[in-house]
Amino acid sequence: MNALAIATSTGGSWRILKLTGDLDFHTAPQLRAAVEAQPLSPNHGLVIDLSDLAFCDSSGITAMLVARRLTVAAGATMALAAVPGRVARIFARAGLDQIFTIHATTADATATATATATDATASDDAG
Repeated sequence: MNALAIATSTGGSWRILKLTGDLDFHTAPQLRAAVEAQPLSPNHGLVIDLSDLAFCDSSGITAMLVARRLTVAAGATMALAAVPGRVARIFARAGLDQIFTIHATTADATATATATATDATASDDAG
């Protein structure tokens, strides 16, 4: 069992959580705490970077669903980046790839999120 490390960074108004290690029954509460610590609002987005995730069990997937619920409740957007193949296969089989926005890289996620936020702002300004 590997410990879970969560590195926090920002990219403009986007909060990025990079997970390294195992996301499982023992470490899932760390993800929830990290999400709750973010200043999420309609002007902020959250990207969870899974590029260094070594292992994820059902508790880890549940923690990501909780993270999504917390983010959406704050009016923010959430995306996953660099989802490992084994986790992506589980998401696809369970239909979670239809719930989560998934990008190849964190840069792709923040670029798409920024474009979406810009489009939304332009629509608000036009209306």
